[in-house]
Amino acid sequence: MKAVVWHGVGDIRLDDVPEPKIQEPTDAIIRVTRSAICGTDLHMVRGTMPGMREGTVLGHEAVGVVTETGSAVRGFSPGDRVVVCSTVGCGTCAYCRAGYYAQCDVANPQGPGAGTCFFGGPEGTGPVDGLQAEYARIPYAATTLVPVPERVSDDDAILVSDIFPTSWFGARLAEVSDGDSVLVLGAGIVGQLAIASAKLQGAGRVLAVDGINSRLNRAQAQHAEVIDFNAEDPVETVRELTRGIGVDRVIDAVGVDAQRPATGPAAREAGSFEQEVDQVAPHRNPDGEQWVPGDAPSLAARWAVQSVCKAGTIGVIGVYPPGFDVFPFGDLMNKNLTLHAGNCNHRRYVPRLLDLVAAGTVDPTTFITQAERPESAIDAYRAFDRRDEGWLKTVLEVA
Repeated sequence: MKAVVWHGVGDIRLDDVPEPKIQEPTDAIIRVTRSAICGTDLHMVRGTMPGMREGTVLGHEAVGVVTETGSAVRGFSPGDRVVVCSTVGCGTCAYCRAGYYAQCDVANPQGPGAGTCFFGGPEGTGPVDGLQAEYARIPYAATTLVPVPERVSDDDAILVSDIFPTSWFGARLAEVSDGDSVLVLGAGIVGQLAIASAKLQGAGRVLAVDGINSRLNRAQAQHAEVIDFNAEDPVETVRELTRGIGVDRVIDAVGVDAQRPATGPAAREAGSFEQEVDQVAPHRNPDGEQWVPGDAPSLAARWAVQSVCKAGTIGVIGVYPPGFDVFPFGDLMNKNLTLHAGNCNHRRYVPRLLDLVAAGTVDPTTFITQAERPESAIDAYRAFDRRDEGWLKTVLEVA
């Protein structure tokens, strides 16, 4: 079968690989009908998330059809349409039973202290082969798979595999409640659905920061108040719009993959942090070019802390890899802020969000900007990595 395979930093290929087989009684095999390319995948390609094993199939988002089940999988049968939760949980340990599926004590073969197990990640996450393939093995299928309602299409469901629940989780981490003012840092696909999630959770006002026009336009179409960090200082603008108080909540949907501002006050601020960047090792993007993690992650953290009001809350869902240690804790403490961060507990939210999609409350397909065949996956990675205008979310139509 065809699959997108990691061979090294900046080196991914569409390979012919063996079809997966049942390895444990709790496994299922699915025929993938939709997969997708996520910003998290770029961390593996660029090397900002270390520890990848050569030969690992990439991808952690999929919709498909069950083709085979292990002897312990009682709730699914061949032919069932399913969405795959991006993080793997056993469903029975204390953490899973408390809703912390991303911290399952059992799913990660590296042991209880290893943390989140997810598809297509570094060795420390399993590793478990990913979902940018024609077929995939799903561990702990009874928990990791969720049935897709008949009235929900594959294109509707693919964003419920990871993006929508992660964004919903971000609003939960930020403690968004009725009437809150919310700042979303980053208007990529996660930021777009974070805007929608904040509104659905009661936000009275949502502001969004980005530097790409197509993303800002999409955010404005959701009636978010947009701030272009290339044209104005985000912190000063937030203060101006809130009469100097700041917003109640911030959702950081940026993470380490932030884009350095090109011009304007924010770019000048970025220049003052260059010494921090010099300590970060260079990496390679899908074109093989050198890529150095910018100082914008530090900026994103500073913008979050500086933009939120005293005693406000910050929720971080943008990916910061192990070893990232630049955060303004002094300012956070002086303002009595609350900081929540983590990997999404997908299984906790996927069924509810599928219901919202089925009811027509949210139409995820409006955020899909590209549909590609697997044969075009590597070119799609390159365009996504370059942040080409108009590239928000790419879905791979596998079948």
